[in-house]
Amino acid sequence: MTDLYRNKYRIPSARAPWWDYGRDAAYFVTICTKDREHYFGEVENGEMQLSDIGRIAHQCWHSIPDHFPFVQLDAFVVMPNHVHGIVIIDRAGSVETLHATSPHHATSPHHATSPPQPQPPIETLHATSLPPKNEQMAAISPKSGSLPTIVRSYKSVVTKQARTIHADFAWQTRFHDHIIRDTDNHERIRNYILNNPQLWDKDKFNLQNQ
Repeated sequence: MTDLYRNKYRIPSARAPWWDYGRDAAYFVTICTKDREHYFGEVENGEMQLSDIGRIAHQCWHSIPDHFPFVQLDAFVVMPNHVHGIVIIDRAGSVETLHATSPHHATSPHHATSPPQPQPPIETLHATSLPPKNEQMAAISPKSGSLPTIVRSYKSVVTKQARTIHADFAWQTRFHDHIIRDTDNHERIRNYILNNPQLWDKDKFNLQNQ
């Protein structure tokens, strides 16, 4: 484990403007709903009870590697108004996972009222299927296969499906990311994600704490 990250992910800032977000690395991602509306369900007695839209958010997240084969997923949780997850971009096979997980391991939703159902193919998750842009937009747009492209694709497909249930569903425009620096950082973030429902009463994303 001593060379898990080989020091190349030890960076001083959570948001590094000089960092290539298409590089192989592990990323902690947080995506919030617009105005932090509770579209995904509610926390009851420290456990997340998913709504239908919450189950969509959960299912689509776990389908990401089906469309971006170089992506691995670690800890993940759907909260009432946001999702937390660890995304590992690993094209070269150089990023060892701290806790390799499957969609049915520790990342499973807490007390979903029904098991996840198979989803139809999600074309919008393919980075190559995004609409063409003019040269100026292409220069400033997220590169194919980068973290912003993966997140944008995920948000897009969740939005499309969620709006069949609630026409006003929307995400916050931006998302939060943190480049995981080392094993200790990975373990701390992973525990934070998995324990998030139990800590909801103190969570900064809980509007009652504003």
